[in-house]
Amino acid sequence: MQYRALGRTGIKVSPYALGTLMFASAVGNADHDDSIRVIHKALDAGINFIDTADAYGDSEEVVGKALEGRRDDVVLTTKVGRPTGRDPNRQGASRRWITTAVEDSLRRLRTDHIDLYQIHRVDPATDVEETLSALTDLIRSGKVRAIGSSTTPASDIVEAQWVAARRNLEPFRTEQPPYSILNRAIEREVLPVTQRYGMGTLVWGPLAQGLLTGRVRRNQENGLRRAHLFKHLTDERRIDVVEHLVPLAAEAGLPMTHLATAFAIAHPGVTSAIIGPRTTEHLDDLLTGLDVVLGDDVLDRIDEIVPPGTDVGTLDQDYLPPALESATLRRRPPAERAAA
Repeated sequence: MQYRALGRTGIKVSPYALGTLMFASAVGNADHDDSIRVIHKALDAGINFIDTADAYGDSEEVVGKALEGRRDDVVLTTKVGRPTGRDPNRQGASRRWITTAVEDSLRRLRTDHIDLYQIHRVDPATDVEETLSALTDLIRSGKVRAIGSSTTPASDIVEAQWVAARRNLEPFRTEQPPYSILNRAIEREVLPVTQRYGMGTLVWGPLAQGLLTGRVRRNQENGLRRAHLFKHLTDERRIDVVEHLVPLAAEAGLPMTHLATAFAIAHPGVTSAIIGPRTTEHLDDLLTGLDVVLGDDVLDRIDEIVPPGTDVGTLDQDYLPPALESATLRRRPPAERAAA
């Protein structure tokens, strides 16, 4: 395994990080012991970067059990911000919730510190200075080593960097955006911004959440558990692109999974790509592609199919700014809409 610098933190991480959403009983593998075996196999293969979140059900608990006796060998990251219950204060990026949530995560993870603590989604209701102040206190207390953001627009990343500099607060050291052959919009602004600020970037969804596994084809049953939950998994435009990528992978002599993951870590602005196997078989497939290198000819073909800096459709789990979610924020009152 060749390790990469996680931005300017001084931390070295594997080019593939192990995502743990699929180890949550409600959405993935309900067998904790089996999930622990998958985690151990990933660690034995040289993957030293594990990503989880407090909103992933019992995922943190599974990770905590798996890391007993191996915690010092792992760069452990978790996230805060997504709802964890019906209480409106058990979500977001307020100081009140962050200081409570971090203690909960430390307990579930069975550790006294988190290597990278990330804000799961932008919280427009909370001043970024309040968020950074709370996170800075966690670093100074030793409970957190570094902080990061996730699925954040470039403008918000820049604002957070400026606020940190002006207020002498700890800055976000990493960003975790979605990135795959089908979703390349971060190449336009987010990746240039993270590179400019020396941030590490760990990308999620390199397999387009199942579309780039080779199992999703036009007019075929795919058996994906999440297909009935997410619209982007049945988006005809995205499936059309997959039909162009399948023969490209075949010509390159690669499974679709290897084409997709190797593409994600080929960008110089990407530190690690988060893989999310549910079973040992899924992990084995991904591990056999660790040494895949995509040549310029293959990358050029991908650029022709999906132009750089563009998305094919929109991910259901992507961040939407308030003005895109609420029509009232982008429409003047009727009495004010006329020019005269």
